Amino acid sequence: MERRRHPRTDVNEPAYVSSGGSVMGCTVCNISAEGAAIDVANAAFVPSRFRLVMAADRSVRDCEVVWIQDNRIGISFLT
Repeated sequence: MERRRHPRTDVNEPAYVSSGGSVMGCTVCNISAEGAAIDVANAAFVPSRFRLVMAADRSVRDCEVVWIQDNRIGISFLT
């Protein structure tokens, strides 16, 4: 059952997880108005809250981890 209020758009865009001065590359798999799913090399190193920086336009979103499944992380955007 689909629980999302906003439809996700499939993308394959490079981005960065930024927190406390450390930066880790990731790939945004899909994105909506309120969240996204990202793939990372090692989910254990991603903090519960971080900034997602899109590589293409350098836009920044404050994020919170909602779920983790292997190396894919579901995040919600904080307003």
